[in-house]
Amino acid sequence: MSIFTPTNQIRLTNVAVVRMKKAGKRFEIACYKNKVMSWRSGAEKDLDEVLQTNTVFVNVSKGQVAKKDDLSNAFGTDDLTEICRQILAKGELQVSDKERQSQLEQMFRDIATIVAEKCVNPETKRPYTVSLIERAMKDIHFSVKANKSTKQQALEVIKQLKESIQIQRAHMRLRLVLPAKDGKRLKEKLRTLIKTIESEEFDDQLEMVCLIDPGCFRDIDELIRCETKGKGTLEVLSLKDVEEGDEKLE
Repeated sequence: MSIFTPTNQIRLTNVAVVRMKKAGKRFEIACYKNKVMSWRSGAEKDLDEVLQTNTVFVNVSKGQVAKKDDLSNAFGTDDLTEICRQILAKGELQVSDKERQSQLEQMFRDIATIVAEKCVNPETKRPYTVSLIERAMKDIHFSVKANKSTKQQALEVIKQLKESIQIQRAHMRLRLVLPAKDGKRLKEKLRTLIKTIESEEFDDQLEMVCLIDPGCFRDIDELIRCETKGKGTLEVLSLKDVEEGDEKLE
């Protein structure tokens, strides 16, 4: 898609239009495709990476720029960056049916991945696979909302899944024991996968008790098995529940 804007002679390509109706007027901004959802999910924080231009249009495809008075009346400010932020947050992303379906499918997978990374089966104390979470989400007919972040929706999924499967948000408490040589070599790699180290002893071997997100369990297990050639051990000690009141997914 290529759009020619006669007002400033800039040819805008690869455009995603976000539209908002306010005070009886239509306002549009031109964004880069794939960046709008990244901004809304919090993955992208640089506004310049999202906006093709901070001009506010009445019609992006025709290059019709919104009047300053109309912007001030509708938004209570003439700060274009602030107006763009508001449209980006609350406006409607204009996409084709095919694009929308593809976007919703990707969000569905992303939500399932977040749930799998943060939750465990409290009976087995083991994480769920992403495909199993996807199946469970389909069973409860979970409907993805394009204008809500995947993290917010993952929290909703966890609450709803509790009615159909054994699931809880938790950190896993592990004990890792590695030969000294491997411990020295793998310590930094392990730190990137660990949330909190509760205790650490390093004599003739490295012994560590730590908390991890369930989604990191397989990576740690594989790292220890492969890199120590079976000499290292990994033991699940317990699950530490994450407080229900904690409404943030880090």
